[in-house]
Parts: sequence; C-alpha cells; structure tokens
Amino acid sequence: MDYPGNLFVVAAPSGAGKSSLVKALMELDSAIQPAVSHTTRPPRGQEKHGREYFFLSPEEFDSMVQRDAFLEWAHVHGHRYGTSRQAIEERIAHGKDVILEIDFQGAINIKRIFSNAVLIFILPPSWEELRSRLQRRGEDSPEVIELRLKNAATEMAQAREFDFVIINELFERAVFDLKTIVHAQRLKFSAQRRARAETFRALQIP
Repeated sequence: MDYPGNLFVVAAPSGAGKSSLVKALMELDSAIQPAVSHTTRPPRGQEKHGREYFFLSPEEFDSMVQRDAFLEWAHVHGHRYGTSRQAIEERIAHGKDVILEIDFQGAINIKRIFSNAVLIFILPPSWEELRSRLQRRGEDSPEVIELRLKNAATEMAQAREFDFVIINELFERAVFDLKTIVHAQRLKFSAQRRARAETFRALQIP
C-alpha cells in the first residue's frame, strides 16, 4: 500500500557512524521522526529504554514474535532486533516521515514490504578507520571488535542492494549527504503525489 509518509532505512557496519548521523539529521530536520527498534541486547553506556531501543527480555521478545508484532526481526551479533509493524505503519499512514536504523537483513526485508522505502547504507572510508572507531568507542573487548570487523565484510557486501551509499569520512559532509537524500526523496514525483494527493487531484494530474 502507498502511504503519504516516507520511510528511510539506514544500515551500516558497527562503527561506521550510523547512529551519530541519524541523530544529527533529526536535529536539523524536525519533520523526520525516529522509529525505535526492539532488542534483547543490554543497554550500552547512557542508552535509555524507549530512546535508542526498547530493551526486552528474550521472553518479551518471543511474545512479540508470536503476536506477529514485528515488521521484521533478525539475529545480529548474538542478539535479536525487531521493528514494530504498528509503529511504522501508523506514522507513515498519517503522512509522517520516519527514519529507522537497522541491520542490512532487516532493511532488505522492509523493502520487500514497503516498496517505496528508501534504503541508505553508511560505509567507513577504510578498514583502518573502522577498526580505529570501534577501538575508540571503548565498548567492546578485542575479541568482540574482531567479530564486528568480520561481520562488517558480510554487511558491506550488501551495500549494492541499497538505493544510496554514503561514505562517512568527514562527518559534516556525511550529514549533508544524508539530509540531501531525504530532501530529494520528498521532491520525487511519486512521493509528492502521495503526500500532496489533493493538490494533484485538483490539478488533474494522474
């Protein structure tokens, strides 16, 4: 079904800067709303329930799966992540633009359901920089960092499945690129026709 709102789906390997870019975009564009995913992993640092993620027990997550409450869900780095079907559909059905941070598996699955979803992949400028960012983050052991780098090879190979790719070398430039993608999507004929349906009908544009 065509909804008037736009759905932007952002994926990246750990350490590429996805969350920082999305946060910066939302500070610049108040018209875009975050879609908060559910996860079984524990909070990191200053993360809060309902802000970065809804943190669930495995049993709570199982219950949502059984109720078919997730648009998609997947195993990522040893934990489960899911996207609430109701949260997404309600917002874009009311003309809201929604941005979702998710893994590449979930992004591709969402595109199958919402064909108008805009998939954006964030790449690091190099393997060396990706390793350095993971180390500077200070959240993972050396063993976990190596696992994340190994998984990153698989994840980045899927960038070809996405509509847009941003290389996050200079943060300010990457934010500009992300904002440009959002603005350009809103001006596409198909997006304008969905968002401004009454205007198109009044102008007799099919």
